[in-house]
Amino acid sequence: MSQYITDLQVSLDETEENQLRAQGFIKSDVDLNKGAGGKHTYLWYKTGSCGAITRIQFSFTDAMSEGLSRAGYHKIPKNLNAGAGGHCIYLWFFKGSSEYHVPIMNLDVSTNDEAQKFKFGWERLACDLNRKAGGHQIFLWVKRENPTYICDLAATSDFQGDDDYFNNGYIRVDEDTNRGAGGAYVFIWYRETTKSEGAIKDLQVSTNDAEYQGFQNQAYKPVNMDLNKGTGGNPVFLWYKKDDCSSSPIKDVTLVVTKEAVRPFKAVGVEAIDKNLNAGNCCAPELFLCYYY
Repeated sequence: MSQYITDLQVSLDETEENQLRAQGFIKSDVDLNKGAGGKHTYLWYKTGSCGAITRIQFSFTDAMSEGLSRAGYHKIPKNLNAGAGGHCIYLWFFKGSSEYHVPIMNLDVSTNDEAQKFKFGWERLACDLNRKAGGHQIFLWVKRENPTYICDLAATSDFQGDDDYFNNGYIRVDEDTNRGAGGAYVFIWYRETTKSEGAIKDLQVSTNDAEYQGFQNQAYKPVNMDLNKGTGGNPVFLWYKKDDCSSSPIKDVTLVVTKEAVRPFKAVGVEAIDKNLNAGNCCAPELFLCYYY
């Protein structure tokens, strides 16, 4: 019988570690504050044959939390950056049962971007758990019961409709496409299914009017949101195709900060769109969209 991730917790000190161990939780042995100082913070999980967790999200602003709360996600009230400065980051999880909710069977924490995990069916959650705290970049990876494919994309520039997206099976890519640039908080969303039919097969990004017109002429469909909204930088749009017979269905989408960090992804066959989502924003970090077939 399959075993799933059924519960999650976080410890901030040795006393909490002993309590969670006594309750049957299993410790993931990577300190979520590694290299950043602060409290020794660890993720713990339980497994079982029913009651699988299907969604894990993160919040690093109060506004990000509101839609998760309204949609019934469970919050672990432990700041993953406790004592390290940086953003207050919280983990949320949900147990869904629609076609867009596929059980999580395993999880792993990386202290570097272990891009080769994509080749073995892992999904990378985009939020750096040391966000703005320095130290190692820390990412959570999940593996699901069955392969999944990206079937829908969206983007939002405020938080008012977040609960509708969560309730309709969307996953928020928990990294702001305007990171460090001011302007609106803009997030990409996607929905995944186990059905390869109808999946998205190609992604592109336009960073000026000429590229916008070019993708439009090639019958790409736009995600109707400027990913640079409110910054004064270039208009940046995400485009996709579902009817590209020369490509395979896309399995995962993530965001990577800095071009240097993109290199190990390309080395293992991950597609990286060579367009900075922060194009035209002075002094903001470069941000790139990566996806895997």
